Amino acid sequence: MSLTLIAPAATEPVTLTEAKDHLRITDAAEDAFIAGALAAAVRSVEARGGLALMSQGWRLTLDAPPAETLILPITPVQTIDAVTVSGALVDPSAYETAAGAPGRLRAAAPWPAPLRAIGDVAIDFTAGYATLSDVPGPLKHAVLMLTAHFYENRESAGEARVYTVPRSVDALIAPFREFRL
Repeated sequence: MSLTLIAPAATEPVTLTEAKDHLRITDAAEDAFIAGALAAAVRSVEARGGLALMSQGWRLTLDAPPAETLILPITPVQTIDAVTVSGALVDPSAYETAAGAPGRLRAAAPWPAPLRAIGDVAIDFTAGYATLSDVPGPLKHAVLMLTAHFYENRESAGEARVYTVPRSVDALIAPFREFRL
């Protein structure tokens, strides 16, 4: 199984202006650094929570069609856009989907037989919140806190320094994380 980003988010869930306000910075001298720290913070929050904060396209590749209900690994899922087996598009009536958190997919009819090649099944889906105003406040705050952490701790981790994320960031992400039993 592999997961590939096929259409990155067009915008970040927190603007540069919001990040600068949070950092209490009024000049533009470090805008490039802050924008980089902001992008890194967004990717980190997404990775730590299995989340997509803004709309983005993903492809989940499997070796065989799922035998049971498949829970998609990134949440929230807006739509399941396409399912292909051996390069052929599967008719949407052959499977049932559920968007949201978590997104799910299961067969409603027998799956077409794959050619038995590795990565023969591809599921394209759109995940993330549709607009900036849809992104929950605690997740935006986690991004702002992590941006500030990156801004204040610019040196790399090494033998004498261990990279840590403030516990409050994980606490803000935790309610949005999907746990699989």
